[in-house]
Amino acid sequence: MRCLLAILSSLVLTAACAEPVQPPPPEPSPVFPAGELVDLSHTYDAETIFWPNAERFELRKDADGITDAGFYYAANSFFTAEHGGTHLDAPAHFAEGRETTDQVPLDRLIGPAVVVDVTAASQENVDYLITVDDLAGFEARHGEIAPGTILLFRTGFSSRWPDAERYLGTAERGEAATADLHFPGISPEAARWIVANRQVAAVGIDTASIDYGQSTLFETHRTLFAESIPAFENLAALDRLPETGAYVIALPMKIGGGSGGPLRAVAILP
Repeated sequence: MRCLLAILSSLVLTAACAEPVQPPPPEPSPVFPAGELVDLSHTYDAETIFWPNAERFELRKDADGITDAGFYYAANSFFTAEHGGTHLDAPAHFAEGRETTDQVPLDRLIGPAVVVDVTAASQENVDYLITVDDLAGFEARHGEIAPGTILLFRTGFSSRWPDAERYLGTAERGEAATADLHFPGISPEAARWIVANRQVAAVGIDTASIDYGQSTLFETHRTLFAESIPAFENLAALDRLPETGAYVIALPMKIGGGSGGPLRAVAILP
């Protein structure tokens, strides 16, 4: 009996000293939401649209074939202006002393997005200026645009790519052709309203510029960039995004001291 009591006491003591069993740790939350991926970027190639007075994209083949050692090898060099194709406009593009391409914080390039749809108005008027009323109408349907949101504007013009005459208003090249640019953009009044009333991370549009084609003072650029709000231009496939609920990742080439650069933008659909 004494042996049995000793064994039981030993078992109780061992159990009391043992560490309690812990439940397994919860699965880590994904960094990005799950959902279908949508490419928001046009391809860089010979058809890529650039401002009429900007250098176009060039891909030069440096190697393409079987080497002397018997294996295949390919390598290219490419040449491009910063502001053409799907690209980032860094605040330094129109605001002295503001962030260059490599200095734009990542939290301005990644985040939840909303899409303000002005397709109907843009099809009726190629020089359409997006208004404060367009933003108010969006918020009347969906609520106030939250801080940190990437604010996108859908004009429907990406469907005209890569036809420069339909997309830009002219297929002519050179400085004189800039007077013939016709496409929608964000009005200076809307830009001033955005910076005064909402804390957006960035803006984006599916045209060649956030200022409309006939702008000569680029007031929308100057207003937004003075507040360090970068812009994404020449976006594609915004017609596939819902007005709310998408998540955007827009990462440019990290050009030191750049005023912009090629951008690979994708959306995650809800």
